[in-house]
Amino acid sequence: MINGKTYRSPLFYVGDKYKLLPEIKKFFATKINRFIEPFTGGGSVFLNIKANEYLLNDIDANVVDIHQFLMQQAQNPDIFFKELQQRIEKYGFSHSYLKDIVPQELKNQYKKTYYAKFNKQAFQKLKERYNNSIEKDILDLYLLLIYGFNRMLRFNSKGLYNLPVGNVDFNKNVANALHTYFHFVKNKNITFYNLDFTEFLSKINFQKDDFVYFDPPYLITFSEYNKLWNEEKEYELLEILDELNNKNINFAISNVTHYKGKINKLFLNWSKKYFIQNVKSNYISYHDNSIKTFNEVLVTNYQSKIITQTNMFETKTTNFVTKEITGKL
Repeated sequence: MINGKTYRSPLFYVGDKYKLLPEIKKFFATKINRFIEPFTGGGSVFLNIKANEYLLNDIDANVVDIHQFLMQQAQNPDIFFKELQQRIEKYGFSHSYLKDIVPQELKNQYKKTYYAKFNKQAFQKLKERYNNSIEKDILDLYLLLIYGFNRMLRFNSKGLYNLPVGNVDFNKNVANALHTYFHFVKNKNITFYNLDFTEFLSKINFQKDDFVYFDPPYLITFSEYNKLWNEEKEYELLEILDELNNKNINFAISNVTHYKGKINKLFLNWSKKYFIQNVKSNYISYHDNSIKTFNEVLVTNYQSKIITQTNMFETKTTNFVTKEITGKL
């Protein structure tokens, strides 16, 4: 959220922090030299932060590849959109950001799913091309993301993209998000990394006015991303957070403490020594779209003027749980 407007990532991740940003950003540090994000995902958070430098990381290499690809396109968006449109027309995808080409008869017959019906054949051709290619085309991958189910990236054990077509379109929201992304990243000091969060953080030589925002996989919820997470990872993360606090580095972390009868007691007990703010969550899982009882929080190690619940700090000595990596950021 910059100048009162919230910008959304052109990756359109389900469950990203786009809708929550106006609520959580008001608790962020007011002075940020370097914005550091170990779990960047789609990137809606960093796109709304003013900083002099951005150190961004995600363990998903495909997500990082798309970000780096889009950052390159920011130098000449006109060429990007020209090539994009040629690719869309080659396969025959819908593209209402320029023109609505879906027949009215199809809209009448499939009132809620006509985009999926229209794009199914084109999507299958694109998916086969991508999966059969030795050198993967990142623009193809981005189009699979945009036209795929729930705008997700998922691969099978053989490394093949395996989601079906989604009931989605390349519309004006996608085009506007791309334009915003290009405008924001151009001439910014942004570096992306593809590491485990512990490795990424171990490389950083922390400085005054660094701010670290964590949006890790949630231990007690269900999603593709959360399959990579377990209690051991949660312990590692909490130890690192305590270490950051001991170094006087400001951090904020989002997490879900209650979900459909489950309680993340590990995180709840840890968070009591810091400052806690309840937030209205937009968490969505494609595995389960039933009504959910959950509670999402933002925890900081500094006191914001508007935080309603505060707890006295109780710091303890902990060690980073990291692999040896040479070089510091």
